[in-house]
Amino acid sequence: MPTYAYACRSCGHAFDAVQSFSDDALTVCPECGGELRKQYGSIGVTFNGSGFYRTDSRGGSGAKKDASASSKSESSSSTTAAPAAAPTSS
Repeated sequence: MPTYAYACRSCGHAFDAVQSFSDDALTVCPECGGELRKQYGSIGVTFNGSGFYRTDSRGGSGAKKDASASSKSESSSSTTAAPAAAPTSS
């Protein structure tokens, strides 16, 4: 379960609370009864692997040309007529 940091707007009391994601946020200060607010800090997030840089999602200029050339050769080979099957006699 995550730990959330809260601070009171009235008295400045700061504390951490362990809460489930489904729990409602705390709204009342346990010290003075004032209004609470969540404090958001920076967290350490590391993205590992490919796909996180602008250049990772794109192939080189040759990759696009190769893909279009292979699709053209596939489409031209599919347009040639196949020989008709000979009727079978029973």
